[in-house]
Amino acid sequence: MPKEDEVTYNIRRDLPMEKKSRRSVLEIHSATALFGLAGLFGKWIALSPFLIVLGRVFFASLALGAILLAMKQSLRVVLREALFLFVLLGAVLSIHWVAFFRSIQVSSVAVGLLSYSCFPVFTVLLEPLLFQERMDKINLILAGFCLFGAFLIIPRFDPADVVYQGVLWGLFSGLTFAVLALFNRRLSQKHSSLAIAFFEDLFATLFLWPFFLIYRNPLTAKNLFLLIILGIVCTAFSHTLFIKGMRFVRAQTASIISTLEPVYGIVLAFFLLHEVPGFRTLLGGAIILASVIVVSIREGARKN
Repeated sequence: MPKEDEVTYNIRRDLPMEKKSRRSVLEIHSATALFGLAGLFGKWIALSPFLIVLGRVFFASLALGAILLAMKQSLRVVLREALFLFVLLGAVLSIHWVAFFRSIQVSSVAVGLLSYSCFPVFTVLLEPLLFQERMDKINLILAGFCLFGAFLIIPRFDPADVVYQGVLWGLFSGLTFAVLALFNRRLSQKHSSLAIAFFEDLFATLFLWPFFLIYRNPLTAKNLFLLIILGIVCTAFSHTLFIKGMRFVRAQTASIISTLEPVYGIVLAFFLLHEVPGFRTLLGGAIILASVIVVSIREGARKN
């Protein structure tokens, strides 16, 4: 079964290594920018988060399935070995993205992206619990800083406050993504990352399909078009591009670049939605990003 790195190598074997590395970095930055752009669809699409996510995973699974078919990857072994886990992770993926878009809809793109971006800290906290590994005290301190940055964004701790709600939804989105990332890390040691993404999107589609069946209003052409772009460009294509870029870039470098997702999202929201984050949001976001980058560097150094 051909892997993504084999396909990438065949495409680029005639390029000098330095040029390959530069192109790979550009691909990872481009994929990260598309991940950040996805958050804006929570404002553009006038649907509930359940239907937005359903459209996203449905069109993403179609696109990823087509890519895997073109690459002639066999999926039977992958499905047979991890069927139950794919069903479970499909549900977790659904919950993660529903919480993510809910965060953005009730608050802003900046609040949703920044609070969600705490997920690497949740990852290093959950990993010892789920896989019986030793807890890192410094990572605990960094987790505290990250959460401090998230709550610094909140102007007042009032359940009726939209920013307060947005941060809580965003943190929950980050927590569920951390669970997803931990199991995906183990799955990717045996299976293609594109195959994993395909099956998780597929089962997420099945998990969310009942919400479409009870939806009574007609789906407008505008919303359908935006869902197609969200699913194909900002999900399937960006995921493929990110994997492709990792062929000639260290995993630690790719991880650090991926922390720029909220930065790209906030900049795009400024130009496309005219959203201007306040001082508290920027300060809290700076603390979050600094903590996440340090965690990514330390984790990369520990595993290399």
